[in-house]
Amino acid sequence: MVKLMQQLPTEIIIGVIGPLELLPLILQTLKAFPSFVPEVRVYRHEAEIFQQTRELMDQVEVLLFSGPEPYRIAKQQLKLSVPAFYVPNSGTGLYRALFHLDYKSDMPACTVDSISKLAVERVFTELGMHGSDMFYYEGEPLLSRDEVLRFHIQHFEQGKSNAALTGSREISEMLSVHGIPNEWVMPTEQDITVSLERALLSTETRRGKEAQCVIGYISIDYTKEAGGRLFQDKDRQRIDLAVKSFVESLNGHVSNLDEHDYLFITTRGIFEAVTGGYKSIQLAKEIGKEYGIRMSIGAGFGSSASDAGANAGIALRHAKDAGGNICFIVREDRSIIGPLEMAESNECDMSLINNKLLKEAEAAGMSPLHLSKLVVQVARSGRTEYSAFELAMILSITVRSTHRLLSLWLDAGLVEISHEIKAPSKGRPKQIYRFPFLQELVR
Repeated sequence: MVKLMQQLPTEIIIGVIGPLELLPLILQTLKAFPSFVPEVRVYRHEAEIFQQTRELMDQVEVLLFSGPEPYRIAKQQLKLSVPAFYVPNSGTGLYRALFHLDYKSDMPACTVDSISKLAVERVFTELGMHGSDMFYYEGEPLLSRDEVLRFHIQHFEQGKSNAALTGSREISEMLSVHGIPNEWVMPTEQDITVSLERALLSTETRRGKEAQCVIGYISIDYTKEAGGRLFQDKDRQRIDLAVKSFVESLNGHVSNLDEHDYLFITTRGIFEAVTGGYKSIQLAKEIGKEYGIRMSIGAGFGSSASDAGANAGIALRHAKDAGGNICFIVREDRSIIGPLEMAESNECDMSLINNKLLKEAEAAGMSPLHLSKLVVQVARSGRTEYSAFELAMILSITVRSTHRLLSLWLDAGLVEISHEIKAPSKGRPKQIYRFPFLQELVR
């Protein structure tokens, strides 16, 4: 089992094929799935889909097509060697399409393909729109693009409809050539998310990783007063019960290391599900709100229990270095995910901090303590630009030490001067520094 898990890659390579108009939204949605590494192919004409799919099949573990049309072409012309999915056309994209067609009162007759009658009627009911004549394509859009196009044209030429809603970009362009008012019902982020979730569950890598061992440490700081009172034994017992209930929700095992610290063991699939895709720890929110204590959590992934435990220790040190009330995850390759939302809501999500970046930062004099504090500050504020004085406050060091570190970081390319602010009186302007590598991590 250990040998098998050591052979599993740490990321899942997904091939994404679609037109340029949809790729920004798909790539943005992909950022919520840290396990996926996208290989992207853009097509302008359908004839390009065959070659792009054939090239990608041997490089990826799963394919995602931007819609039913490119998926249909790939399935007809190729025997796909990996799982393949497409983003469906659901009723949610209708809101945008109707707005673009400027339907504000009495809606004219309209032909529809790729979207169910039930989905359309649900949207109309929510918008309070009634009395419109809608004609739905009854065939299978995946099988015949020409039939779908003929359906729209015939209804328009016969005067039965004066607009069209379609789930295909190609059909939309052809309808425009024929002078038929139309709108391409593009998928929404919700549609893409559903497809990505299905793709994620389909991969062999994912199945192996879901069973992977996760070891975590929970450290509670009882040293400070909360709410003007010292902790009583009954408070500690309630907190102890809350911690054990949390681990129970993970289907895990928990042990008390001492009165402050816990060790828990669970599996990666359950841990990802309970934390909402490595986004938040509900336990810390609840305990922090009720008792005002500071809780630090570190979780480690590894190809063995020994590696997972060592990585959990590193993650806990990052959490404590950042001042507590933080959770970090250290993966098999020592890259970092975090911070997970705890007592405070993060202004933005942070993606993976890779091991190469950590080594470059350390070589430039940026300690793990400094990096942890910076990452947490950016996650909570959404800012990547700071003055030397602000950095001194964040890092809990003197302004003089901050300038010395900034000089090293400038030389290493970890930081750059964004702009200068004139002083209110005579004196040198204040420089504002930007951390470009942190900007790249902000989702």
